[in-house]
Amino acid sequence: MAAATTATYIVFLFLTGNSVLAISRSRGDATAVAFVLASYFSLVQLFYCLRRFEASPLGSEARGRARVGVWLATTLLTAMFSWRVAAVTPWPVAAGVWLMGGCTVAGGFYTLFLHPRPGETTR
Repeated sequence: MAAATTATYIVFLFLTGNSVLAISRSRGDATAVAFVLASYFSLVQLFYCLRRFEASPLGSEARGRARVGVWLATTLLTAMFSWRVAAVTPWPVAAGVWLMGGCTVAGGFYTLFLHPRPGETTR
């Protein structure tokens, strides 16, 4: 367990350092800074919800709330990155990016909320 905790701290420090470097390289571009900050906090929220999900007992209400948090964080990240990529590509590619992002969000919803799991309720 100690190795997992150490690895978690190392990855968190790497993510934080990368975010600080990205903000410093943006040179005052408010949109880029907002994107980096929103991505950073969404990733932190995703990791927090994943930890809560894994620590919750099967079928508990806490596990259901964590599942919602995981889906919301991944949906936000997918939408933000799709928006960012679609902004710099021609419209047919942008349409494909948005289609793939939408399929990813829909697939995640199905997997987390609709797909039956043995021994666990989805509500």
